[in-house]
Amino acid sequence: MSWTKVLAADQLPTGKREVVKVGERNILLLNHEGQIYAVARRCPHMNIKMTRGKITEDGTIVCPMHRSSFDLKTGCVKEWTPFPPVVGKMIGKLSPEKPLPVFPIKVEEGSIWVDA
Repeated sequence: MSWTKVLAADQLPTGKREVVKVGERNILLLNHEGQIYAVARRCPHMNIKMTRGKITEDGTIVCPMHRSSFDLKTGCVKEWTPFPPVVGKMIGKLSPEKPLPVFPIKVEEGSIWVDA
């Protein structure tokens, strides 16, 4: 992995999201309450885009499809496919529980850098 400059820091104000390409990867950048995160653009369960995922107060991103949730800092699973009720757990068995890939970021000289 190596550091890649992806975006000017002022282009990602609080509450904003942006998808950037680093090598072959599409990475979702999020500015949540002034903290910038870089995560995989797609959910590891069924490859659904996370660009519309809800961000909770405790720093969790929730997949818009089956509502799997992941810690923004670590990518660790907080809940795996709870939706729809009853059926969601069966759908979850199609794919074993996997973390959401997260990537280190740094802000230097007014730019956001991702190590991917």
